[in-house]
Amino acid sequence: MAVKIKSSRALGTLNLTPLIDVVFLLLVFFLVATRFADEDRELDVLLPSASEAAAVTAEPNELAINISETGSYYIGGQTVDETGLLAILNTAASNNPIGQTVIIRADHRVPFQFVTTAMNLCNLAGIEDYTIATDKD
Repeated sequence: MAVKIKSSRALGTLNLTPLIDVVFLLLVFFLVATRFADEDRELDVLLPSASEAAAVTAEPNELAINISETGSYYIGGQTVDETGLLAILNTAASNNPIGQTVIIRADHRVPFQFVTTAMNLCNLAGIEDYTIATDKD
């Protein structure tokens, strides 16, 4: 015995006109909104100058200080001593006065004094945004 299934007429009477209207309204809204955002930058304005303003001269990026098991400091794969580390930190702080970040990665066998020295050198260079990296176990 064959089973007859009645097809629904709900899909046949679905009206897409309101949906199309909403899509066009959203399109017009976003076109107008992006146009107003561009007009703020098109206005020819002579900006005032400030004597104490410091421009960002380098791309802000994280500086990683690696400390080996023996207490040697490595930056960018090169071994540096404490004075060299301070010079690198001073350069990074002067290039990025707004927000230089430093990540201190120390071997778990190194005495904590080496980590404290790296943190102190960051403070001497004026870098307050430093973190100590750990491994999650």
